[in-house]
Amino acid sequence: MGDPSQSTTMVSAVLAPAVPDLGHRTGRGPRIEGTRRSATMGLFGYAIPQEWGGLGLDLRQDVELAMEFGYTTLALRSMFGTNNGIAGQVLVNFGTDEQKKQWLERIASGEVVASFALTEPGAGSNPAGLRTRAHRDGAAWVIDGQKRFITNAPVAGLFLVFARTREAAPKDPGIAVFLVPADTPGLSVGPHDAKMGQEGAWTADVHFDSVRVPDSALVGGSEEVGYRAAMTSLARGRVHIAALAVGCAQRALDESVAYAAANTQGGVPIGEHQLVQAMLADSYTGVAAGRALVRDAAAAYDSGADRRVAPSAAKLFCTEMAGRVADLAVQVHGGTGYMREVPVERIYREVRLLRLYEGTSEIQRLIIGGSLYRAERTKL
Repeated sequence: MGDPSQSTTMVSAVLAPAVPDLGHRTGRGPRIEGTRRSATMGLFGYAIPQEWGGLGLDLRQDVELAMEFGYTTLALRSMFGTNNGIAGQVLVNFGTDEQKKQWLERIASGEVVASFALTEPGAGSNPAGLRTRAHRDGAAWVIDGQKRFITNAPVAGLFLVFARTREAAPKDPGIAVFLVPADTPGLSVGPHDAKMGQEGAWTADVHFDSVRVPDSALVGGSEEVGYRAAMTSLARGRVHIAALAVGCAQRALDESVAYAAANTQGGVPIGEHQLVQAMLADSYTGVAAGRALVRDAAAAYDSGADRRVAPSAAKLFCTEMAGRVADLAVQVHGGTGYMREVPVERIYREVRLLRLYEGTSEIQRLIIGGSLYRAERTKL
């Protein structure tokens, strides 16, 4: 196993200061520098097994690193997040030996950026509603459809595309996943989206117009793999997202404490006011609880004890908590917290997305509540 301690130190001391504009700029300059430094540090493959050129971190180690990423800017993590997370893990866990040999070393080195192409205009948190379709044509597959909000799409070299290959049945969602190189004829990427926050994290629509791929592009060599691969990768990713949220909230808290100690109203530090202290106390409690929950969920995932309820609980609590802490941070800063270039203003906008992607808070509640209910029903 790799040791994440060196990487966490380098993220804070070396990488983050080198790309200060990444969180609120859409230009290529900060991204190019961030990509170069990230690749040098091995961050494009920290969760890829060592046999394929990665660091081989398990989820318990992953979340420690993710909290550091969250403390900087979420746009920084997005550059290599899909390689290690939802896209890369599909190949790690479900790819054939030949598919792993063809792609994983290039993904781990940063030579190839991989994108997870699941979300569509009419299918977000519920993949069962996919409309993108793939049909056999001789020894090939032909893909038609559209994907939306696809992270790293403008710079991706490989798309992991989820498509319906057959009608859904009670125990068969009918979804397969394909490896589609970005230069495949018929594949086109729209302009990167203009978003509320995380401007440096590039997302875009992806269009598939009779995109033809060989049968060897079918992940796992089976149509049955797709839905299971999506759910498995998303569950792991939810713990990672929860850790990012903890890192963001910790940064917002630290900025609030520093501001409360250094700034005055009427000649008195604002931290002397009990209502300000109450906001700091609530923020600290939320961050501490979230950190403990993330570490517990990561341990349960790695051991196999819980790969469904705990990831959803961690994501639900931590992303909602980060939103509350960010809001309190702006309140502590007063009008200053509403100004651009102030860290808590950026954090306030950035963390809002955490409650939406990789399963909304509402979906997490359904997963948790439904799982608990069904488990109890089986005892009756």
